[in-house]
Amino acid sequence: MPDMPYADVVTTACRAGDAIMAVYSRDFAVHQKSDDSPVTEADLAAHHIIVADLQRLTPDIPILSEESANAPWEERRQWERYWLVDPLDGTKEFIRKNGEFTVNIALIEQGNPVWGVVYAPALDTLYYGGTATGDAVKVRAEQASPIHASAAPEGRAGWRIVGSRSHQSPAFLEFLTGFDEPEIKSLGSSLKICLVAEGEADLYPRLGPTSEWDTGAAHAVLLGAGGQLVVADTDEPLRYNQTDSVLNPFFIAKGKV
Repeated sequence: MPDMPYADVVTTACRAGDAIMAVYSRDFAVHQKSDDSPVTEADLAAHHIIVADLQRLTPDIPILSEESANAPWEERRQWERYWLVDPLDGTKEFIRKNGEFTVNIALIEQGNPVWGVVYAPALDTLYYGGTATGDAVKVRAEQASPIHASAAPEGRAGWRIVGSRSHQSPAFLEFLTGFDEPEIKSLGSSLKICLVAEGEADLYPRLGPTSEWDTGAAHAVLLGAGGQLVVADTDEPLRYNQTDSVLNPFFIAKGKV
């Protein structure tokens, strides 16, 4: 396999982000998909840019995008390598105009996220990296810096945990009983996982439903930063494209072990 065009894929994520911001800056319509989740013209504009670019850059690698998730399981189960895409992760954040939405593009190999890019265009913040390149990088205001997940605190005190400040679920509150007065940090979309990747949080327990395209890119960045993302019930690494469902089990993103 020739060297992957990772830099070009980062450019693609930025181009998709530009298209999203063009819609963000004006009034736009919101439609409901068959699963009752919202979709806007920004989701579709980003989707078309990403798919066209990936097909040009890596024509032999299939693509699974949230906005075209129609590849049957009998086909997908044969994929050893594919692009996993969420053109606009955090559509509800986009609609609320709070800036906490991202473009997510991940490369999955044999069920593992080996590289990804997460771009938050409204925040002028970009993350990319993975085990394929052996690094993780954050770019803010055109300044690139390597990022590293933090080592966990010892004992029950001093933990920084990602979750909702105002709408904490019973499962999340039960999770918190294992810690002494943890600091709760809040952020939207896949940026929650990136917060762990850059060492600004120690844990992100996701004890609610997500889809694979919600997590693949940030998961790859977290691995490149030395962290891990495990299934909550088993503590085994979260893997992708293992069943016909694109839903993730509950998981926990962690810093260095």
